[in-house]
Amino acid sequence: MGDNVEMSVIPLEEAFKKADELELDLVEISPKADPPVVKVMDYKKFLYEQKKRQKAMKQKAQKVVVKEIRFGPNTEEHDYEFKKNHAQKFLADGAKLKAYVFFKGRSIVFKDKGKILLLRLARDLEDVGKVEQMPKMEGKRMNMFLAPTKTGK
Repeated sequence: MGDNVEMSVIPLEEAFKKADELELDLVEISPKADPPVVKVMDYKKFLYEQKKRQKAMKQKAQKVVVKEIRFGPNTEEHDYEFKKNHAQKFLADGAKLKAYVFFKGRSIVFKDKGKILLLRLARDLEDVGKVEQMPKMEGKRMNMFLAPTKTGK
């Protein structure tokens, strides 16, 4: 209902006249009702405000960031610690983490080493992240997903 317009059942012609007098639009709200429900409003202003609300909601929506860390099946201790520290920082910042071991060529025979490496990483990061998906082989990769814990932020 527009400004200074009372709710009532009136003929369509009269509704058009009132909308013209107020220089507003006559918008059909519920066409299947008997009689149909219409509203006198500034339709362009309504669309503008609706877009504005959607934009504000989109800005408030939390964006999910996924960071990746790659290991080899024979990763040395220093490299492991270096990558673990990066993973810790990513989880503390609130990003999800995809850790994977990439098997190249004949290194595919070391699947057990890759799984042990990822499980060790999960254990070392349990204070800042929780495992979303346990290590799983997908082609030449073994993937594991970690999500930040609430206290990790």
